[in-house]
Amino acid sequence: MLGGSFNPAHEGHLHITRLAFKRLKLDQVWWLVSPQNPLKSTDDMAPFAERMASARRLAAGDARILATDIETRLNTRYTVDTLRALRTSFPRAHFIWLMGADNLAQIPRWEKWVSIFHMVPIAVFDRATYSYRALASKAAYRFRRDRVPARGAADAVLRQPPVWVYFHTPQHPASATELRAQRRAAADQRRRRTG
Repeated sequence: MLGGSFNPAHEGHLHITRLAFKRLKLDQVWWLVSPQNPLKSTDDMAPFAERMASARRLAAGDARILATDIETRLNTRYTVDTLRALRTSFPRAHFIWLMGADNLAQIPRWEKWVSIFHMVPIAVFDRATYSYRALASKAAYRFRRDRVPARGAADAVLRQPPVWVYFHTPQHPASATELRAQRRAAADQRRRRTG
């Protein structure tokens, strides 16, 4: 599972997902499009339907990727609650939480973050400028004994949590923040030309 705002969905999401398929031998990856990330402002947040559509368009090229609005249907706000509901609804599924290094660095700000580590295995993918902060983070230190080597981590999804792996993988430069800034700049330029 890869959760996020997908504001908008971009090639970086696809990049991490493809790496997860390759490194973790996953059957499927669910993109959990968040109705509203509690840690992010609504100021620059596109409407949920628009973000959901962008994720579905990007995922359409791979039948193994499911872009889903399940958090809306479950009426969950926090990752810990979503994971609890999914484990109850799909007791035979083996879930693993996928995230970029930026999220490992800030996961202690998440609701009941320690419980997340105890609920599902976690796979963290390198992201430019975040590697050091992520690996020196409070979460990495607290769960240092539960980290497994990236080589041979394909069985991580079957291990009893807490277990996590950090992949030093090729990085993708895509950033939703930069994409939104580019869109704003293009819209401003169009307004100046027509105004």
